[in-house]
Amino acid sequence: MTKELIICIIIISVIFIGNFLTENYTKDSIIETTSNLEELRKEITKDEEEINFDIAKQKIDNVHEKWDARYAKLAYYIEHDELEKVETELRGLKGYIEKEEHTEALAELDKSIFILEHIKEKTSLNLKNIF
Repeated sequence: MTKELIICIIIISVIFIGNFLTENYTKDSIIETTSNLEELRKEITKDEEEINFDIAKQKIDNVHEKWDARYAKLAYYIEHDELEKVETELRGLKGYIEKEEHTEALAELDKSIFILEHIKEKTSLNLKNIF
């Protein structure tokens, strides 16, 4: 009986530790990506004459590089559909920035941030997600 109890305690501990680590990694990834997108927002919400699209292109490339680095690890435990939504919105955002269409870029940026926040809420351990 004690042997089974020890094994159960070890398994439950591993599950909680794994959840803690993956939740922290997810939050860090989303906070980093969201803050980079907010910096990009500051650049593309300036007056049309003041927007420097070269800086905006550098910033979106930076966001893509950092997201691609984190994507591989996130794909182990987050639904691929959710990650593909983020990837799709980021690519659309990049396209609009390259075309220098700031209005559409803002809409894509807002969608990207919304999806990232949704992933953060969905992967957190709370009563709403359990029931």
